[in-house]
Amino acid sequence: MSPTLLGLLTARRFWPLFWGQFLGALNDNLVKNAVAVLIVFRLGATESAHATLVVTAAAGLFILPFFLFSAWAGELADNQTKSRLIAWVKLAEMPAMALAALALGLESQTLMLVVLFLLGLQATFFGPLKYGILPELLAPEELVGGNALVEGGTFLAILLGSIAGSLLVLRPAGTLWVGVLAVLLAALGWLAVRLVAPTPAPQRPQSLSRDPVGATWALLTEAKSRPGLLPAMLGISWFWLMGATYLTQFPAFAKATLAVDETVVTLFLTLFSLGIGLGSTLCARALKGQASWKPVPWAALGMSLFGLDLAWAAGPIGGVGGLAGIGDFLAGAQGWRLSLDLVGLAAMGGAYTVPLYTFLQLKARPENRARAIAANNVLNAAFMVVSAAASAVLLGAGLGVPGLFLALAAVNLAAAAALARAKRTDERRAKA
Repeated sequence: MSPTLLGLLTARRFWPLFWGQFLGALNDNLVKNAVAVLIVFRLGATESAHATLVVTAAAGLFILPFFLFSAWAGELADNQTKSRLIAWVKLAEMPAMALAALALGLESQTLMLVVLFLLGLQATFFGPLKYGILPELLAPEELVGGNALVEGGTFLAILLGSIAGSLLVLRPAGTLWVGVLAVLLAALGWLAVRLVAPTPAPQRPQSLSRDPVGATWALLTEAKSRPGLLPAMLGISWFWLMGATYLTQFPAFAKATLAVDETVVTLFLTLFSLGIGLGSTLCARALKGQASWKPVPWAALGMSLFGLDLAWAAGPIGGVGGLAGIGDFLAGAQGWRLSLDLVGLAAMGGAYTVPLYTFLQLKARPENRARAIAANNVLNAAFMVVSAAASAVLLGAGLGVPGLFLALAAVNLAAAAALARAKRTDERRAKA
């Protein structure tokens, strides 16, 4: 880690926000994965179709608030002192996690679904604050480093939360331990954000819109009129589409294509998360604090190249004797090639998103910054829904996971070209 990033991570104006968002992402994924594993392996042990339906509904309920309330979340963040509001939003996480502990203890599927909706709602209001407050806490030349740390930290938190939730919940008294840990992490996150440095009050507060859908559309329309803003938003959302596709398909890719067990799936998640952090950090060091679009097309090209090789290298590692474990996977050249592809793919993804988030923060008008981020969250959610729908259609047509990965890598090249063209059009319009 470069001295600049290390200095940021220990700076009083940054570390409370970093640890607050890190613990929040860890907690969300702890509970989400604990719920999914509990439903599939215990509550749905005799009805696998019902369990699959409930898990799918749970994922949908977590995303739903981003569509319904993102506009209000952005407006609220822009009309309140962010350092004060972020503490209230994190405070709301504690009763939600207490309810999660109760739902897990009772093993109530209905209550678990309610909890996941509430966690999605809390995340909806936290997202615009997390990215919107960064330009108020950091100097412009520190934004690239700040975004790199937040991006890398988020994926590391997702990894740790996912593994912890999956491993703990089925152990003796596992639901109790997950519930207690969730409440504890929520409390620690709230204590962290209470230390966030004071930020300025908004100069011209406005009332909340009565129509959140109309407000969201208005935000997207305004983004189109701000040079560089809409391409950055679309680029970020495309990354989330790709990331959601890979992360969702890793279990099927491991079992059906590679014939390896769940330990290799955990390895895939680890490599992907570490790769995001590596790419984010290297990008921040290379840019040296400058907001630049230059890494974006090259990183997109790198994602496609590593994605193509990931699909080409796919083939059974296990045999008729059963699924291969992590030892067998890493014993041959194929396993190391796939591992390198995953790290490279994720690292390119980290290098791709850091400049885009920085552009989003800098190109949005300061008084509308949180609303722009909220509008981007709506696009992110929409793109992830498209990812799920397109994957279902292609896999249902018999394409297979390697074929899906090939198609994604190829389409990414076209998407990168379209994004670069949109950026050039924006620049010409700004100069006209």
